[in-house]
Amino acid sequence: MTRRGWLLLGAMGFIWGVPYLLIKVAVAEVSPPALVLARTAIGAVVLVPFAARQGGLSVLRGHWRPLLAFAALEIIGPWVLLSNAEVTLASSTTGLLVATVPVFAVVLGRLVGDRRPVAPVRWFGLVVGLAGVALLTGLGSAPGHAWPIVQVLLAALGYAIAPIIADRALQGIPPVLLTAACLAVAALAYVPVVALSGPHPMPGAKALASLAVLGVVCTALAFVLFFTLITEVGAARSTLVAYLNPLVAVTLGALVLSEPVTAAVAVGGALIVGGSAAASSRPRQPVDEPVVRPLARTPSSS
Repeated sequence: MTRRGWLLLGAMGFIWGVPYLLIKVAVAEVSPPALVLARTAIGAVVLVPFAARQGGLSVLRGHWRPLLAFAALEIIGPWVLLSNAEVTLASSTTGLLVATVPVFAVVLGRLVGDRRPVAPVRWFGLVVGLAGVALLTGLGSAPGHAWPIVQVLLAALGYAIAPIIADRALQGIPPVLLTAACLAVAALAYVPVVALSGPHPMPGAKALASLAVLGVVCTALAFVLFFTLITEVGAARSTLVAYLNPLVAVTLGALVLSEPVTAAVAVGGALIVGGSAAASSRPRQPVDEPVVRPLARTPSSS
């Protein structure tokens, strides 16, 4: 991976580790659909003026189907699932469970055409990662947590599928334009949901600040960096962001929200992150051989 790729990966790992804390603060006063609407609308408003300078809707012609699929799997579905889950779950637990994204990505890679031999260490990593999930959802969970945990895992599955769509069908679209379009689509999808579920009282200062940071930094800026990361390192490696997110989520949850770091959380988290790392590891390509990408890439973008 290039130095630029590592820098983008580190930045994304930190920026996308913060939302679990902000979501936990916001859902105390804001409904999950309203939170998603605010987050996507703020991000879209920030980026639309810049997107207009890059060709606007004309550049997206012929890409609307994969764009809608990406928006549904990366934003529309996962964000409300995570927000719903964090009404019950600790932000640190949510962040750790999302670290299963690379495990899902390995399995999905086999389903979409990656037929290279799988090293034993990768199969071992899958088993270890799943053992961590079992520990975190068993000993590390409380009564009534089953459905919130399932929601987080469904969100992680969406996060694993979306980069494959972006890598295969959305290459070539400027990241700012693609991000603005996805966020605008997601915001429009949630307008009727929020309108029909009202009234919505004005949240307090902490919730409003959380929504602002979620929209500007963790959404607008983060997605521009994410699409740039996928272009730089590919869909498979972009899921490595999930190794760093949990560390940030657990640290902030403990320091800011005083969430307990139990033995089950510590061990389960270590198993998930370590297993995911092993599951997505790939042998080095010899210098004199061309690197074969696991996913076909088209002239279009993520």
